[in-house]
Amino acid sequence: MKKYLKIALLASMLPVGAYASDGMSPWYIGGGIGVNNYEPNCDLKTMKTCGEDDPYAWDVSAGYLFNDYIGAQLGYTNLGRAEWTDYTDTENDAGARGTTLGLVGFLPFANNWSLSAEAGAMWYILSNKRDYGANYYSDNGTAPYFGAGLGYNFTDNLKIAAKYRRYQDLNDNKYDTLDMDSNYWGLELSYRFGSPVEVIEEVVVIIGDADQDGVPDDIDQCPDTPMTHKVDSVGCTIYQNVEVTKNLESLRFANNSAVIDQASLRSIEELAAYMNEKPGSTVVINGYASDLGTAEYNMGLSDRRANAVAKLLVDKYGISADRVTSVGHGITQQFMEGRSAEALAANRRVEATATLMEKEPVLR
Repeated sequence: MKKYLKIALLASMLPVGAYASDGMSPWYIGGGIGVNNYEPNCDLKTMKTCGEDDPYAWDVSAGYLFNDYIGAQLGYTNLGRAEWTDYTDTENDAGARGTTLGLVGFLPFANNWSLSAEAGAMWYILSNKRDYGANYYSDNGTAPYFGAGLGYNFTDNLKIAAKYRRYQDLNDNKYDTLDMDSNYWGLELSYRFGSPVEVIEEVVVIIGDADQDGVPDDIDQCPDTPMTHKVDSVGCTIYQNVEVTKNLESLRFANNSAVIDQASLRSIEELAAYMNEKPGSTVVINGYASDLGTAEYNMGLSDRRANAVAKLLVDKYGISADRVTSVGHGITQQFMEGRSAEALAANRRVEATATLMEKEPVLR
């Protein structure tokens, strides 16, 4: 008997709060009513005749669930009473009631249904009611019990169960007159504390990336960017400004002259066409002179040569004057050193560079 009590007591000492992760408390309370039969029916050592058992029994309980499958339960049970007549023709009665402590196991199935099995011990008091003029007597002891049940959950909190319990050895050791067992059948209603946590199912939506630029389609504002382009946070191509230049073929001038000869007009015409095609472009026209005469005179001559080309671009080809800059360098930047005929001819020149800032995509 002590073994049953030790098991139940150890189970009841497990840490509180070990099972409440779903929002429901591990604690519950319950109460039940039923019928009881002392078996063998009032098995008395001094029995002459046996009357009817009082069939009504009831119990209350409180329990703690360690998980969905096992818990510990403390209760109080009244098993009703039995009646008999002894060999002296004296009518007697006796009934058992007391505290129970045990383990309960559960097996959930079919949604809200569950099977249960239990075992424990009852510390009982066995006494009569003296309804027939007999002397009052009582005795106590410890009896093992086991049981089974079928339960249904109306809600997460409320449960009803049909249960059976068998109590063994409800004995009268003091007077050595009673040796009873008990079969109890009943219905029990229990309430579990707490509120269930609503489980929100995470839905994973896979969003595509049609142009494979690393930006999901749902936020991609430029869905057709080339795979070779770097893109910003909304999937559009990142651009950078790049300086693009076009050089005018060197124009040659006669000695001490700023007159553009006919052979140079084709090159100027090509430059003008480019600038009209690229309205954001600008041009710097640089004039030079050969190393004959004074430096001061040659500086002025180089200015006139550069201005002549600039004037032609503006007046004949319609290039805006604010896009054209002319600069004379005199003899400061010789194309060919020396005063040979070849060097002098090479240095009498005008050079022009058209510049355009264009946006180009940044590549991966």
